[in-house]
Amino acid sequence: QVQLVESGGGLVQAGGSLRLSCAASGRTFSAQAMGWFRQAPGKEREFLAAISRSGGSTYYADSVKGRFTISRDNAKNTVLLQMNSLKPEDTAVYYCAAKTTNYGSFGYDYWGQGTQVTVSS
Repeated sequence: QVQLVESGGGLVQAGGSLRLSCAASGRTFSAQAMGWFRQAPGKEREFLAAISRSGGSTYYADSVKGRFTISRDNAKNTVLLQMNSLKPEDTAVYYCAAKTTNYGSFGYDYWGQGTQVTVSS
C-alpha cells in the first residue's frame, strides 16, 4: 500500500502560481512512478503530468505543457507540481497518484484525497 497526501492548494488570481506537494508513505517511494491529475466539477478526471521512478523522465498533457512542472525528491518521499500562469479553467481538485509500472497517463494504483485549486479571473 501507498498512502498519498496532497497539500498546497488554495485560491490564486489568474496569472499567478501555486506549488502542490504530495507526501508519500508506505511502499518504497523510489519504486513508484508518480502522476498528477485533476477533476473539475462535472468533468472527467484529467491527466496532467507524470514522472519516472528516478525523476529522469517526465511527460505532460498538452493542456499544461510549458506551464506546469512535475518533480520529485526520493529522499523526502515527495512529488511536486509547480503551476505557473494559472488560468480560471485550471480550477479543479488536484490529485497525485502512484503506480509500480512505467510512468504514463493511466494505470495508477494509489490515489491521494485531493487538494482544491481555485483560480479567480
